[in-house]
Amino acid sequence: MIADHIRAVSFLIADGVLPSNEGRGYVLRRIIRRAVRHGNKLGATDNFFYKMVAPLVAVMGDAYPELASEQSRIETAIEKEETQFAKTLAQGLKVLDSELAELKEGDTLSGDMAFKLYDTYGFPLDLTADITRERGITIDEATFDMLMEEQRNRARDAGKFDVDYSHVISVDTPTEFVGYDALSQQAVTVIGVYQNGTAVDTLGEGDEGVIVLDKTPFYAEGGGQAGELGEIRTETGVFTVEDTKKSGQAIIHHGVVSMGQIEPNQSADANVQSVVRANSAKNHSATHLLHAALRELLGEGVTQKGSLVNANVLRFDFSLDRPVTPEELTKIETRVNEQILANVPARIETMPIDEAMEKGAMALFGEKYDDDVRVLTMGTEHDGKPFSIELCGGLHVQRTGDIGLFKIVSESGIAAGIRRIEAVTGMGALRYVQQGEDELQALARDLKAKRHEVAERVQNMADKQRALEKEVERLGQKLASSQAGSLVDDIQDIHGVPVLIATVNGIDGKSIRSLMDDLKSKRSDAVIVLVGDKDNQLALAAAVSKSHTDKIKAGDIIRHLAGELGGKGGGKPDYAQGGASQPDNFDEIMSKMTHYFEQSLS
Repeated sequence: MIADHIRAVSFLIADGVLPSNEGRGYVLRRIIRRAVRHGNKLGATDNFFYKMVAPLVAVMGDAYPELASEQSRIETAIEKEETQFAKTLAQGLKVLDSELAELKEGDTLSGDMAFKLYDTYGFPLDLTADITRERGITIDEATFDMLMEEQRNRARDAGKFDVDYSHVISVDTPTEFVGYDALSQQAVTVIGVYQNGTAVDTLGEGDEGVIVLDKTPFYAEGGGQAGELGEIRTETGVFTVEDTKKSGQAIIHHGVVSMGQIEPNQSADANVQSVVRANSAKNHSATHLLHAALRELLGEGVTQKGSLVNANVLRFDFSLDRPVTPEELTKIETRVNEQILANVPARIETMPIDEAMEKGAMALFGEKYDDDVRVLTMGTEHDGKPFSIELCGGLHVQRTGDIGLFKIVSESGIAAGIRRIEAVTGMGALRYVQQGEDELQALARDLKAKRHEVAERVQNMADKQRALEKEVERLGQKLASSQAGSLVDDIQDIHGVPVLIATVNGIDGKSIRSLMDDLKSKRSDAVIVLVGDKDNQLALAAAVSKSHTDKIKAGDIIRHLAGELGGKGGGKPDYAQGGASQPDNFDEIMSKMTHYFEQSLS
């Protein structure tokens, strides 16, 4: 089974799939975890599964060279998933074994427990089923499925910010899209008018709703590109289009009647906002160039995991198990701009999908394509191959130079093995660069430095700041230490236990720990509660001599005090800490701590 699973896992990762909580990534995660669990059963205590890649490459690498070229990446992805799963496997197995100890062959494990193992410890149902099956125990899958559905409903409800009419409107008549070469279309017919998902006879001024046309130049949201904006005019009214989506074979226009009224069967003129169309096309074409640059510079293991394109920004998600370095981002940005400056035509052809794949066009795994597909080719050729060739039904520029300028705004991780780049193009990129230049010039003026000296000046200031912070910390600890002698005099006897409750101004969490150590060295038999007050932020600490932990525990003291102060905290029986913002009734709360100890120690 382990040999079978390493083959499946390695080929999936070589094809760009990475472990995740959904889709094909979830299938991969389940296969890895099942293999790890069986290795654990056979006696493996450390990560072992990733070590199976090397013998797999030795046996199958000649027939499948991608295994050899991607070996390091495959091993890294598997080892990372093993390490992550190991943290929960032992604890989850302990919980499950405890539960199964109460059951005998023929009994049923509750769906609640199976769901807890899934939700808390990452055990897929089939993994739990593997373990229970070995003991002749079944699972209450009906309850598990019910709990899973409740969780999905909660997730859907949490994500409902508006109504997605594409799922509630049923239109039998398909809409013909005529927008690839046009921004407007006259004399189209309104074949449906909807409000709140229901067909209506009219939409009046100010009404929000949906219009369906027999033909439209509006591009519907798809392939990562946002739906288009504009207006639809009839002889009786104007409808402002705020979004465009697909509903089956129909294209629906969501918006509001800005003037007059709109009725079914009217003739209409449909007009897309030209600036929005142009900016969206620039961002979409730049996304394809970005994808090609990532694969060229970071390796062909990089694959698209999602994208968002609108008139303002482009967002591209891709598979990579590490952050992209600043130097790599600069090279990627430069490579894309080289293709833009080359100003070569963006060729769009329609051809059978088999022919497109033979040409080397990239298709997105999991996407559905028709028999005939649109193929976008962009960029300069090298060794007879274009820089970028992909299947895409979206809207694009005519030449790469139309993009103008490409500027990366940010790079970040959004999930395990998934990175995200956000960028701007055209005038948006120019504005971004100009804003950065304005901020740099303003900083140079404030520092009375030349532009090229700003980075060095800021670094020097940061170094000085860190040095000052260390000196302040050192002085704070020295001040705290100097107060230890006087604070010992404030110890009071409560039911035979020496107790110190003290508030110390001007010290933070680090300094209060130093002060606590000094006090414990002077009175190791005491219960000590310290509250440091600095800039209205409170640092809480409690220490209880081991001779008194049977009577009172430091964690309980801090939880009580932090709760009264509106903060958080906790810890062990002999030492605990916490924090809070200083409330208006701080003095009153501290004055009641003596009463708290009198009750706790009575």
